[in-house]
Amino acid sequence: MWAVLFLLLFFGLLAAGMPIFLVLGTCAAILFAVSGQPLIGVAQLIIDQLNSQPLMALPLFVMAAAFMRRGGVARALVDLAAAWLGGIRGALGLVTVVSCTLFAAICGSSVATALAMGTILLPSMLERGYPRSFALGVIGASGTIGIVIPPSLALILYGIIAEQSVPRLFLAGILPGLLQAAAFFTWVFFDARRRGFPREPATPFRHKLAVTWRALPALAVPAVVLVGIYGGLVTVTEAAAIAAVVSLFVSLLFYRGFRPAQTLAVIADGIRSAGTIMLIVASALAFGHWMTLSGIPAQLVQFTVAHGFKTWQFLLAINVLLLILGCFLEVTATLLLVLPILAPALKPLGVDPVHFAIIFTHNMEIGLVHPPVGLNLFVLSSISAAPVGEVIRGILPFLILLLIVLGIITYVPVLTLWLPNLVFGPG
Repeated sequence: MWAVLFLLLFFGLLAAGMPIFLVLGTCAAILFAVSGQPLIGVAQLIIDQLNSQPLMALPLFVMAAAFMRRGGVARALVDLAAAWLGGIRGALGLVTVVSCTLFAAICGSSVATALAMGTILLPSMLERGYPRSFALGVIGASGTIGIVIPPSLALILYGIIAEQSVPRLFLAGILPGLLQAAAFFTWVFFDARRRGFPREPATPFRHKLAVTWRALPALAVPAVVLVGIYGGLVTVTEAAAIAAVVSLFVSLLFYRGFRPAQTLAVIADGIRSAGTIMLIVASALAFGHWMTLSGIPAQLVQFTVAHGFKTWQFLLAINVLLLILGCFLEVTATLLLVLPILAPALKPLGVDPVHFAIIFTHNMEIGLVHPPVGLNLFVLSSISAAPVGEVIRGILPFLILLLIVLGIITYVPVLTLWLPNLVFGPG
């Protein structure tokens, strides 16, 4: 009975347009009051959990993404991909997939990737005669790679909540992210030949080298982060701070996407984005604390074990649940709402938490392009002035590919676990 009332309250507040952090906070306060659990200590608990080293990395990576989105880094990556893919039919679609993958390896945010690439590539694709729905679809779908390729903001949050190593999670996301990019690349390649999309002129080898040289400062950002973390030189938090500094340096000195006088405005934009995420995290921590005290996670474990659920059945049910929730909630809210309930049930059912992190994250990718609340749909609709329905039509083929990749990730765990086990040993 209480569960039904809670769900009605939760989705009712969302439908009324209340911000997600207020929805979570309000629901947590009501649950504490109704269940008679004391509120004393909850605020201190939230402050203690917010004051964690891994969580400090999150606003720093958001700041790095803000610098790169405004600083001209995206343009350098697009030029790099275009130089090497010229001469292939549908090259601009392929450039979109490659550019989004490269930019995702720098910024860690799907929405930022879709926004940056959409602003640059959409006008070019329309000018060259690509159907608008296709252009919107490939940009929106490719933008989702931003939350699985490291550094991923979603994986940082997962590591904090599930108490998993963030470097292991980063490594686990590389091969699934590349598989998704390869699936998109292959579809665009064959769809371009089938529909006769235009070819871009091939560029001389000397020009390719010049464009590559110009893109090296942009590529230095993920190189610094990954070498620092996996070389044991810095922690994830320190790597995030370095990424923010290097991104600012690269944007101001090499690409000059904004003037030094505009730096404070870009910083304010990054702080606004980071503050939004941290408010959601704080309210979700209160909700998660109530969940722990209520014993619901333990009851879920007992239910699944007592009814003899097999691992594949559990994963199938969770995928269905997450796909449904992804239709209504954005990434951070789903992660913080559901994971505290599911995490205790993983090990009793033989599910590796690192493997589950990528399953969870890939479901959130699908939610980003799935109606009615997919954020990438609205981002692309706003920058193109196209109806959301047109964006959805363009997304549909890529949505099918995302579901196929989800099935592979779910039931072929070696794809996820091979790289972290190779570097760190079995978890």
